[in-house]
Amino acid sequence: MFGVGLDSDGHKRITTGENFALIGGSEETHEMMTEKVIKINERLKSSGKRLESITGKEFDDIAQEVGLKKVKPRKR
Repeated sequence: MFGVGLDSDGHKRITTGENFALIGGSEETHEMMTEKVIKINERLKSSGKRLESITGKEFDDIAQEVGLKKVKPRKR
């Protein structure tokens, strides 16, 4: 998983861990991104699955369970 925080408070933040790399964001945004990827990893571990072996639908379901929302691209 790769996360990019687009807001900033002047600090540069990079956090990496199992299955994820997070870059940027204010302290609040970066903390929220970190919390979400940790929860996703916990859900995967508790279900005995690995990120690389689940379907996109399974990932979307887990992401929704931890509070992430899928955003549809705007039409131009």
